[in-house]
Amino acid sequence: MHIYGTKTRRTSIVATDFLKRNDKMAALLPTAMRMASLQSDCAKALPPMFGNCDVLSFEDARLVLATPSSAVAAKLKQQLPKLQGALQKRGWHIDDIKLKVQVTRSIPQVVHTHQLILPGTARSAFEALGDALPKTKANATLIAAVKAMAARQR
Repeated sequence: MHIYGTKTRRTSIVATDFLKRNDKMAALLPTAMRMASLQSDCAKALPPMFGNCDVLSFEDARLVLATPSSAVAAKLKQQLPKLQGALQKRGWHIDDIKLKVQVTRSIPQVVHTHQLILPGTARSAFEALGDALPKTKANATLIAAVKAMAARQR
């Protein structure tokens, strides 16, 4: 059993096992599986550009989708009749689809980088390489790059 939105099947198994073991949480499992199935069907029915849209709720034949921006919501609004038809073909009884903009989803993850610092001997070796390479038209860009890298490391 795989819960849509989890990255690995192992995560899904751990999550479903947790829900099954706890009596109070076990009651949530059918709802979670239903929402995961609906999320999966929405993803299949929509173009890839709507991959960041999520199912927020589905009650009384009313589907509420979260969008990362108002621009995506405006484009998705044009696709709602197609989405509703596709979901109805898959067996979902949907009378209305509403969109909610939730900007927090669209913030990309911060990637922390660090600068590599070369030891003095490596820097000297790159400076020597820049001076030793034959000064031809083909080597001009390489020589400039090697010398610039050595200069940045000073």
